[in-house]
Amino acid sequence: MAAQRIPMTPKGRAIIEKELHRLVGVEREKIRKSLHEAMALGDLSENSEYKAAKENQSKTEGRILELQAKIALAHVIDPSKLSGDKVVFGATVHLTNLETNAEVVYQIVGDDEAGLVKGNVSCSGPIARALIGKTEGDIVVVKAPKGETEYEIKLIEFK
Repeated sequence: MAAQRIPMTPKGRAIIEKELHRLVGVEREKIRKSLHEAMALGDLSENSEYKAAKENQSKTEGRILELQAKIALAHVIDPSKLSGDKVVFGATVHLTNLETNAEVVYQIVGDDEAGLVKGNVSCSGPIARALIGKTEGDIVVVKAPKGETEYEIKLIEFK
């Protein structure tokens, strides 16, 4: 069975590659030094510095493997090359909250680049799931832990 592709924008891939580069190029060397210093202290069975360094090494190597897998499975989608009248991954969607009349703008992105503060919503989250496949003028109901919110889609952009 083939592994499932992971959708991301070029910016999302760059975020992952930057973290991977830092972990491999900087953190591994720091861990190597801390392991060397801890081993110089003697008896490893009761050496808390050594145990802490090994735990940090384990976490870091796990994260490196996770990031490498994400890059290997990446399906990079450039929103600026998309078009159409339906909300899809990469779309920037202008919404009006029908209860408060507040306007919000979200871009549907991969999990690693999501963050409501930046206006990016994960393609696997409740907002994106409610929006995908809809068109301008549609009313959508976003079901989130805080309750349901109705929005009207005012504009769909690809940039």
